[in-house]
Parts: sequence; C-alpha cells; structure tokens
Amino acid sequence: MMSDVMRILVVEDDEKIASFVVKGLKQNGYAVDHSADGEHGLGLAQTVAYDAAIVDLMLPKLDGLSLIARIRARGARLPVLILSARASVDDRVRGLQAGGDDYLTKPFAFSELLARVQALIRRATQAVEPTRLTVGELTVDLLTREVTRGGERIELQPREFALLEFFMRHPKRAVTKTMILEHVFDFSFDPQTNVVDVLIHRLRNKVDPDKTMIHTIRGVGYVLRPA
Repeated sequence: MMSDVMRILVVEDDEKIASFVVKGLKQNGYAVDHSADGEHGLGLAQTVAYDAAIVDLMLPKLDGLSLIARIRARGARLPVLILSARASVDDRVRGLQAGGDDYLTKPFAFSELLARVQALIRRATQAVEPTRLTVGELTVDLLTREVTRGGERIELQPREFALLEFFMRHPKRAVTKTMILEHVFDFSFDPQTNVVDVLIHRLRNKVDPDKTMIHTIRGVGYVLRPA
C-alpha cells in the first residue's frame, strides 16, 4: 500500500540544479532522496520504493541511460523523468528507448518539471488530479488553460498562467519571490532580479485590477486570498 507522502529519487550531479529540484519538490509535499552519481542512484532505486525518479543523463560512475536500463532489467515499473541538456530528437528517442517515461531538456521551469512528475505518478497510480482550480470567483481550467473571474474570460501569457496556477495551488499561503522564481522561471535566474515584481504587476492588472485577491506581505512575499 502506498504511503500518503510520495517519495521521489533525484539523480543529478549538478549541485545547483539538484538543490533547485529537491527544494521545489519538498515545498510541494514530496519526500526526496538525492544522489550525485549513477551507481549510488541505482543502489537507492533498487532498495527503496519510490513513486518516481528524475534522472540526469550525464552522471559520474554510471550514466543515466545505463542506470535506467538496469532499473528496467529488474522489471521495475518506476516512472522515470529524464533530464538532459541534449535537445535533439535522436537523444530523446534514445532516452525513451532506454526505458525513460518522459524527457525534459535544460534549462527548465520548475512548474513544468512538477507537472510532468505529477503526470507520471498519476499514470502509474491511476490517481485523479483536479483539472480545475477555484479560489473565490477566480477559476483556472488546467486542461484548456482557460482563466475566468466572475465568469469573464481572461487571456494570460504562459508565465502569467504558471504564476496564477502556483498561487491557486497554494491559496492563503504566503509565497516568497524565491519560491516564485523556482516554480515559474528556470534555475538560472538571479534572485536579485526584478522579474517577479514585473510578473506580479502584469498578473494583477489582468486578474485582480481591484487588488482584492493578490496581496503583498511586506518582507515576505505575496498571498492569494478569495475576494
């Protein structure tokens, strides 16, 4: 029987990327084990019951493709998301043929990685994820990507949508600029940049012009509350 807390294995030797992924997954309620080389990662995958694995291709001691192939050779149906800087079709095909279930190229936004991991776990467990998020009079359809407030449709750019989805998955919870950077942008952004302020301003103008839902918490960040 699967525990309430999903456990994910992250096999990534880049310290910055690994920290970014592990921190984000933990903030979303997952238990996470990290390995910086393929041999250690394989040992963990063979001894611990994980709900999903995130595996980089370029790893010391044992490369990602070999790691995945050895996991599959034992008959394990562990869902695996491959991370790679290689974006060619041939590289993707090789990764999927080796037994990977999905393939994500670097750099990436954490929101996309999280969505792909959730989709892999959902397929493996046949669990039902909500397709619609509602906070007050604001509604987001995750399938059609349609956003409405009070029945009025609102057009959003991809990063505006990702930010709103992040807010709506954590209603009434304070989120920091760093959390937004990690979930909506990719790991290469400097925390000192003002891109978050700009994005918040754009989103407010579209979904909350009366400033009754997205609130600034001085010294902390922002919070979404029902109007």
